[in-house]
Amino acid sequence: MSDLRELYQEVILDHNKRPRNFQKLEGANRTAEGYNPLCGDQLMVYLRMEDDMIKDISFQGSGCAISKASASIMTATLKGKTKAEAEVLFETFHKMVTADLGVTFDQLEVGKLAAFSGVREFPVRVKCATLPWHTLHAALEGKREAVSTE
Repeated sequence: MSDLRELYQEVILDHNKRPRNFQKLEGANRTAEGYNPLCGDQLMVYLRMEDDMIKDISFQGSGCAISKASASIMTATLKGKTKAEAEVLFETFHKMVTADLGVTFDQLEVGKLAAFSGVREFPVRVKCATLPWHTLHAALEGKREAVSTE
């Protein structure tokens, strides 16, 4: 199990050091701002939606390694997905990081998002991991007010 934990740590560190889709998205037709006052994480999520599909997605901001890596993997995972598919992944991710430690998840279903399954052992870090997802949800819904984890 420690080998798997080390792999997950490497995935998070890689996405923190070299975040994917870390830029302002020109032509975005939906945006949302998110803030975690406890940790100081602050980010913007940019979406270009066509019909019901996420044609492109990116983010900008600053924050801890977990927040930044979560946003990076989220954007890489959701590009090309429908709004409904994104909402299902949001629910799956949220359950994964908040579930009791004995609950397991299908690795194939969650893919690289599984790297965050250990976050549930550190309740303070759950807000770091979920901030990008809550911000995405606000962008998908077209909400104007900033998202806060408090």
